[in-house]
Amino acid sequence: MKGGAGGTDATEPERLELLHALDAGLSPELLERALTHRSFAYENGGLPTNERLEFLGDSVLGLVVTDTLFRQYPDLPEGQLAKLRAAVVNMRALAGVARGLKLGSYVRLGRGEEGTGGRDKSSILADTLEAVIGAVYFEQGLGQAGGLVHRLFDPVIARSARLGAGLDWKTSLQELTASGVLGVPEYHVEESGPDHQKFFRASVWVGGRSYGTGEGHSKKEAEQQAAEAAWTAISNGHAAAAPDGHAAAAPAGRAADAPAAGNASDAAPAAGD
Repeated sequence: MKGGAGGTDATEPERLELLHALDAGLSPELLERALTHRSFAYENGGLPTNERLEFLGDSVLGLVVTDTLFRQYPDLPEGQLAKLRAAVVNMRALAGVARGLKLGSYVRLGRGEEGTGGRDKSSILADTLEAVIGAVYFEQGLGQAGGLVHRLFDPVIARSARLGAGLDWKTSLQELTASGVLGVPEYHVEESGPDHQKFFRASVWVGGRSYGTGEGHSKKEAEQQAAEAAWTAISNGHAAAAPDGHAAAAPAGRAADAPAAGNASDAAPAAGD
C-alpha cells in the first residue's frame, strides 16, 4: 500500500483495519484527514493537511499524560514529573508507539517524502500520531481520546518510570554500572544505507562484555535501545558471553578491560542526548 501521490491511497479495508486497531470510534473521513501529510496535500491541489489536528492532539496527549503522572506518582516533585512527562511524549517515544500501530503504512505522503523514507521518519510518525489523537478528541471527546492515550502510552509511562534520574537509558545504565563498580559503558556503532536512509546498529560493552544491542534510523535511537537491553540484562543478573562460554571479545579498537577515564565523556552524554 502506498499513500503518496505517485501510488495508491489506502484501501477501505486497510483503513478499517487501522480504525479497528485504534478502537476509538473515529470516522474514516476524519482518519483520512489525520493521515494527510502536507507533502501529499501540496501535490494534490492544496488538500487540508493534518497539521491543525496535530496541534490539537499534542495538547490532548500532554494533558492526559500529565494527569496520569500526577495521580500515579503523588510523591514525585514537580521537576521530576516534568522530566518523566518529557520522557513519555518526546518524538522518539511517539514514533515508537506509531511504529507499533504500523502507522507509517497508512500516512498519505507526497512523492518527495515517499522517496526519502518518509514512512519511517520519526518526526512524521510522531506528528501523525498526534493528529490521530487530535481527531479522536475532536470527534469523540476527551473520554475516548483519553482512553486511546492510555492504551497506547501507559506501557511507555511504566517503562519510563523505571529509569534513573536522567530519564534516559544511557544515563540509567551508567548509574547502574557505577553503583555495581562494573566499569563505564562503551558504545560501538555501525551504520549502513544511503545518506537519506541511514540505518544504525549499536552494541554496548561494559568491562569487556557485550550486554545489549539496538537498531534504529539514528545513532541516538540505536544507542538508547542498546542501553535499555543492557540495563535489563544487568538488572536481571544476566551476563553476555561468547558461544564458548567465555566473555565476548570487545569490538575492534576496544580494550577488553574497562575503558580509560578519557572515554567517559563518550559513554556519559547529557540526559537529553
